[in-house]
Amino acid sequence: MKKEEKVIVGISIGDLNGIGPEIIIKSYEDPRSLELNTPVIFASGKTMQFFKNHYKSRINLYNIDSAQKVVHGKINVVNVWNEPVKIEFGKEDKKIGEFAIKSLEAATSALKEGTIDVLVTAPINKHNIQSDNFNFPGHTNYLAEALGGNSLMFMVSDGLRVGLLTDHVPLKDAANHITEELITEKINTVITSLQQDFAIRKPKVAVLAINPHAGDNGVIGKEDDDILRPTLEKIKSEGDLVYGPYSADSFFGSNNYQKFDAVIASYHDQGLIPFKTITFGQGVNYTAGLDKVRTSPDHGTAYEIAGKGQADESSFKQAIFAAIQIFRNRVVYNQYSKNPLKKATK
Repeated sequence: MKKEEKVIVGISIGDLNGIGPEIIIKSYEDPRSLELNTPVIFASGKTMQFFKNHYKSRINLYNIDSAQKVVHGKINVVNVWNEPVKIEFGKEDKKIGEFAIKSLEAATSALKEGTIDVLVTAPINKHNIQSDNFNFPGHTNYLAEALGGNSLMFMVSDGLRVGLLTDHVPLKDAANHITEELITEKINTVITSLQQDFAIRKPKVAVLAINPHAGDNGVIGKEDDDILRPTLEKIKSEGDLVYGPYSADSFFGSNNYQKFDAVIASYHDQGLIPFKTITFGQGVNYTAGLDKVRTSPDHGTAYEIAGKGQADESSFKQAIFAAIQIFRNRVVYNQYSKNPLKKATK
């Protein structure tokens, strides 16, 4: 792929009763957005026309029946369904969840086939998507099975990157999930991603403790001393720049995170609360560890403002830009990996 070629960005529509369609439309209202990428929205022409009219948007939609028929310079819409859709903004609806999954599955299929280059997913409702045929807590787990690989929720922004040892796991079970094998797998995924996706040759990674104050020498739990610390020492002895465990309560407030290329939190809220506090509206949820690129905004369906035209598209735009940049970084990384002497002979 040449640098000047446009990246084909597949977009799954998310929950139609939420803000997903609105932020998608707003992200492409500036015609200059089509200079960098070619969007392919997986939904239906009639449904997208409804949202265009509702939000009084001037974007031009181009209907196609397959992602293979994408037209550059257009906002392409693949017709995944033909039936009419009843939109009730802000309402959780099982039928709407079915449309969200149809969109996601079609977009994922196109990603696997290579008819789109990257996937950007609009927010879903994790409850109304559940069925006998779809039983995943979210996008990350579904894509890990559909695409294969050791997926990792990697929250990224210009100044902060946060990965998770455990993601959508109840807090009471989180510590039991953290094993030497899991720690090693997740750290390796983060390091590999930093190298191939973010062009950082020798990344420096911090790992947050499982317990408050890293367990205080066993007074507040032994997991850090018995599992986390020995595993980090082993990984570091093999040459990777991995440090910790750090006490999470003061790590972000002291700006210690700025010394590292990435931070790995032990559980969901330990990492996402500070990440969203520092970067909200500009952060991106990236699924690292897969052979395909998928990003999403750092927020949910926002039912409370759905349909009102109040949604901020900033995070979705950042998700598009991040997907494009990661894709390009991977192209360069793969080229140099195949010919490691290429750089030296220039």
